[in-house]
Amino acid sequence: MTTEEKQRLASENMGLVHLCANRFRGRSIEYEDLCGAGCIGLMKAINAFDASLGYKFSTYAVPVIMGEIKRLFRDGGSVKVSRSLKELSLRLSRLREQFAKASGREPTIAELCELSGAESEKVVEALNVSLPPVSLTACADCASEEGGEIDIPVPAPDEKIVTSLALRQAVSELDEKDRRLLYLRYEKNQTQTQTASELGMTQVQVSRREKKLLLHLRGKLL
Repeated sequence: MTTEEKQRLASENMGLVHLCANRFRGRSIEYEDLCGAGCIGLMKAINAFDASLGYKFSTYAVPVIMGEIKRLFRDGGSVKVSRSLKELSLRLSRLREQFAKASGREPTIAELCELSGAESEKVVEALNVSLPPVSLTACADCASEEGGEIDIPVPAPDEKIVTSLALRQAVSELDEKDRRLLYLRYEKNQTQTQTASELGMTQVQVSRREKKLLLHLRGKLL
């Protein structure tokens, strides 16, 4: 995998880091530290991912990201950071501020790599040493929320997350009308009759199509 491909994967999949980190909010470790560990996991997944095996990257990456986050709890919430990484973090902070002032927006990972001369793996790790996550992708779940610090056992939601991501991917591959049907039925909680009215179908057609779609999605997840 080329450096450019790694940079693209890192930028496109920062949402996975936030998704995993959000699962552990309010459990004695700061959100920024959770994201930092998640970014380390993301880069490990990128470096080890083999597309020829036929797996989707998100399916492979989530358990790796979760593993790094769980390591925080096993290590008592401490992240071992080298001096060179701390120095890079400070340099990136200055470069980020300069870029934001000049362009009016946050830099991407690729732009920070170009400005600093560092590889994408190091940039992603350094951004999370002492800084909040940089806005690289739109992510509604990235808004900071203060949670109570409760030291409780950590569950293992890996399978649920992977299933959720796999389901989201399978639905995205459907055509627009089928996605709309599922949205109206399961997000808006509309009846089959109401859904049929919006889609210009009959209730019977909606019922039959819904059953086929659910069977199709089930097959994708098995």
